[in-house]
Amino acid sequence: MKHAVVAGGPDPVDVRLGARLAALRAERGWSLGEVAERSGVSKSTLSRAERAEISPTAALLNRLCGVYGRTMSQLLSEVESEPALLVRAAEQPVWQDRASGFVRRSVSPPHPGLRGELVEGRLAPGADIAYDRPPVPGLEQHIWVLAGALDVTAQETGHHLAAGDCLRLRVWGSTRFRCAGPDEARYVLAVVLP
Repeated sequence: MKHAVVAGGPDPVDVRLGARLAALRAERGWSLGEVAERSGVSKSTLSRAERAEISPTAALLNRLCGVYGRTMSQLLSEVESEPALLVRAAEQPVWQDRASGFVRRSVSPPHPGLRGELVEGRLAPGADIAYDRPPVPGLEQHIWVLAGALDVTAQETGHHLAAGDCLRLRVWGSTRFRCAGPDEARYVLAVVLP
């Protein structure tokens, strides 16, 4: 389902996400300073994200997922209702990083007992997302481009993917996803935990 921003108020998903991030920090007994040190994100940004004063970017969530040992889909599923075995297209959670032009649809519901998940990604022309590290070291990713073109850089090796191309990698370091345009890049990301 798409999450609309309520006029004059924070996005309800951002509110639930902020509460979950605060709960994860509290479960570990960590201060904002400790999470800032572990993630490289400032205390003020962490505090604002926990209070839903900002909508977290994909890069910010990726860093926090690394700190808390989760994939982004796992974290996002924790703020949604219990995952079902069948998720109709209209019910698949959609999350947007408005700052970068990235739209992420959780196609298959992540589940703690399963190692794989499918995600649909859409990058607007000119969108450029960089992750400094994977949320889980050694994460396996299969990136299948459905439409447009996508430039993926993993551990300083660049790959240009056109519609129909599929790139398989294990992620240990930094990655970058870029859509040079002129059309939107639409792709399937299969994520497999190590």
